[in-house]
Amino acid sequence: MDLEETAYQAALEYLKSLTKFGINLGLSRIQSLLQRLGNPEDSLKIIHIGGTNGKGSTAAMLHSILQEAGFKVGLFTSPHLHSYRERIRINGELISKIEVVRCLQEMRPVLDALVAEGVEHPTEFEVSTALALYYFAREKPDFVILEVGLGGAIDSTNVVKPLITVLTSIGMDHMDYLGNTLEEIARVKAGIIKEGVPVVTSVEKPAALRVIEEEASRKNAKIVKVGQDVRWLRREIGGNLLKDFDSKDVSGDFSAANIFDYHGLNQNYEDLELALLGKHQLGNACTALAVCEILKSDYHVELPEKVIREGLKKVRWPGRLELICREPKILLDGAHNVDGMKSLAQALQDYAGSLLKRERLFLCLGMLQDKERAKAVEIIAPLAAEIMVTKPDSPRAEKWEEVALLAQKYLPEDKVLKVEDPLEALERILARVGPKDMLLVAGSLYLIGQIRQYLLEKVIPRLITCTERSEGLS
Repeated sequence: MDLEETAYQAALEYLKSLTKFGINLGLSRIQSLLQRLGNPEDSLKIIHIGGTNGKGSTAAMLHSILQEAGFKVGLFTSPHLHSYRERIRINGELISKIEVVRCLQEMRPVLDALVAEGVEHPTEFEVSTALALYYFAREKPDFVILEVGLGGAIDSTNVVKPLITVLTSIGMDHMDYLGNTLEEIARVKAGIIKEGVPVVTSVEKPAALRVIEEEASRKNAKIVKVGQDVRWLRREIGGNLLKDFDSKDVSGDFSAANIFDYHGLNQNYEDLELALLGKHQLGNACTALAVCEILKSDYHVELPEKVIREGLKKVRWPGRLELICREPKILLDGAHNVDGMKSLAQALQDYAGSLLKRERLFLCLGMLQDKERAKAVEIIAPLAAEIMVTKPDSPRAEKWEEVALLAQKYLPEDKVLKVEDPLEALERILARVGPKDMLLVAGSLYLIGQIRQYLLEKVIPRLITCTERSEGLS
């Protein structure tokens, strides 16, 4: 292991050590830290994105469009699938290991001084947020797209004054931190709305939307509502997502997974092609396009139609309805709450005659304990021929076996298996999948990340080698 790798691993260990401070919502610690770092956030042009589902996909679309326009674009998202460095990137390039080390080395004395003065130690996510803002300020991107971690009002990202605030769909998730009703959760998430800063929202549920509208009115923030002020019309469910599949280039040669029209505030587009699967992604795309309209009208940002079209065609967001292998079909989706499972089930139906055509569906499922497991299983289990339940790599995955008991309400007992180790679980169920079947891996993003990496490194090369051998014998 070289010196750079050793230093990087030490930096990761330091960040991991901060998880002992848990999830401790509030802004005082991050504000103190950023003030000592010279308030790097003040130099950045930020688009702040909150919501329950769709935050990351919307952020990825905006990142792709703005990059296509020739801008230098920072992106901060969480959690990561494979590498911590995925959380912080500029124009698709992950922050380098040496930059993670350098930023933390410069931040450590400040953190130590804060604690010495009696300030409560910042959490891992607070330090990560500060690291991202500190790094971006040094790199001077034209725009930064900042995804909320948890909630909104007292999430550590809520120290910024953005150009535009975005609130994607709101549903029941993280109730132990955010509240037990839709209105309570919406109120927390609406806390990212700032005085006079325009808001774009794709919230549809009336109870949640009322809360957003009230907060926007209170803050004198003009609001653009997807589905009312801007709309989309789905033209077509696209074609062969994995044409010319190559194990070394998982993206393959993508054609449009969705084709749609956009009717905006001042702009209309026909036959836009979106490379992400799922009807729900059209709402996210519409949200991103409304943001683009505000960037043009309020901030005089040049975003020609060609840029919009190419940005949507090129967007990638791994682990979200990602068809990663074609024979057998292997689909990955981080559907970890009820609304996510509904979107997944809808996609399985929508694409059943094309991209996701299959004889039988095999499901590998792992969910955290703090999710509405029973409701989620009720949505997805009846669609499967067999289910393998496994344990995501997270301390929040207690009583993981309960998911199997829930699944047995919908399938015969011998069609519901459980194996604690995710990689063993994957191999066990994959052995039961025929060439015309599909394997769906769904649930926690911790599970998706671990299985995706194993698929890319071990399984898909093996499957392709087997295919090449069989073709050579024919």
